[in-house]
Formats: sequence, structure tokens, C-alpha cells
Amino acid sequence: MTIRTIIVDDEKLAIQGLQLRLEKYPDVEIIDTCSNGREAIRKIKTEKPDLVFLDIQMPGFDGFSVVKGVMEIEPPLFVFVTAYQEHAVRAFEANAVNYLMKPVEENKLDDTLARVRQRLSEKRSAEEAEKLKNVLAEVAPDAIEQIPEETDPNADRYEKLINIKDRGQIFRIDVDSIEHIEAAGDYMCIRTADNSLILRETMKDLERRLDPRVFQRVHRSTIVNLNQVRQVKPHTNGECFLVLDSGAQVKVSRSYRDVIARFVH
Repeated sequence: MTIRTIIVDDEKLAIQGLQLRLEKYPDVEIIDTCSNGREAIRKIKTEKPDLVFLDIQMPGFDGFSVVKGVMEIEPPLFVFVTAYQEHAVRAFEANAVNYLMKPVEENKLDDTLARVRQRLSEKRSAEEAEKLKNVLAEVAPDAIEQIPEETDPNADRYEKLINIKDRGQIFRIDVDSIEHIEAAGDYMCIRTADNSLILRETMKDLERRLDPRVFQRVHRSTIVNLNQVRQVKPHTNGECFLVLDSGAQVKVSRSYRDVIARFVH
């Protein structure tokens, strides 16, 4: 599988540096580079890459404007590359694969491309999803049998409050108020109905602190609070979306479709 890639950055040296780092990955093909947002939008629409490494701060159209500018087509995967950590929350909102700090570290690039390969593999291997009732008819029977009884003798050990240090402040978050959690690199984005906070912790460690009867992984990089799900919607490639009480939508990848069975009785 070849990953057709475009690099967007207003600094020529930054483009050249990333090109050099990407040379070690034989499956990454750099099909073009762009020095500004307007050019990037045009080339993404015409060349239809699989992946775009995107600088955030550029004159004129910034990186987030580029993402918005290509939403009318099926967009590629985006990896934001920036020198500024404060854009992490917006990067999560743009559904980026990852958020890399300049200069890009090799191990972070390895991890990012592993995520890209996983997403592209799921996308390319799956067929179009049918209507919701057909998805549920296919998924529910086996999935329901596999779901264990909702008892947990260790329930009391799960945390009720999480302390998050973000932007120079410490927030105490009631876990019941958390809608969903997204991972990007070394950061976790904790989303409530009215706030988004960044926590530096691995997803694996955070999962251990949360009650698995309530917080379920629905994607390789997403955990959702099942108590805040109000609707299941079909999507392409055999995937579904969970609509939360706030109206936010979270994708359920094919690997985690058994979560749907919790809403089918």
C-alpha cells in the first residue's frame, strides 16, 4: 500500500527536513509540496492524496482553514506539524491523525505513520455500510453473546474525579461529565459538553483508571462514555457513528463494533 502524501509548510527548510525524514519509509510517496494554504486546498482537491502533513501557522490560510476548505470532498488524513503546543485542542477537533511538534522526532513519526497505515487499511478494506438496521442485524447477535455480565467486583477502585493540569491551571473533572476522550501522540484530549482539556497520559494508563462498564474504546484512539450516547448512525466502510447528548459524533471503527450491541435490546 502506497501512501500518497503532500507536505504543506511556508518554510522551505521545514519541507526539506520532513522530506528527508520520510525517505526511510518506502511506502510513503511524496507527490507534491505546497508553501501556502490556498495552494494546498487546490492540490488536495486535484491530486487527492491519502495523507497531508500540514503546518498550522501560515500567512493567509492557516492549517485549520485548509482542513475546512477540503471538507466538500472526501478529505485525506491530516497530520499537523507545528512549533506551537497551544493548538493541540483544535487539532483534535479537526480529527487529525496526530499532532507533531517541530522538529519532528523519529519515534513520533514512526508512531504517526503506523496510525496512518491502520486508518487507510480500515478504509480501503471495508465495503460501504448498509442502513442502520442491517448493520445492527449483522453485528448484534454475536456481539451480544460476547458481552460479559455487567458486574465488576473492583468497581469502587475506579476514579470518580480526574485532576488535569492544562494551560497553567488545575481542573478537577467529574468522570461522569466526560463525553469522550481522544488520543494524539503523547496527549489525551478530555472532552466534556462545554470544555476540552489536554492531559499528558497514555490511553492505556487512563483506561485503567476508568470504569470499563461506562468507558469503552470505540476506535484505536477514542474512548466514549456510553451513558452519554443517544443514537447510533450508519456510516461508510462498515463503520458507525455514536451521537452523544451534546450532539457531538464519534466514529466506531469496524474493530470495535461490538460496542453497538449495548444499544440493541
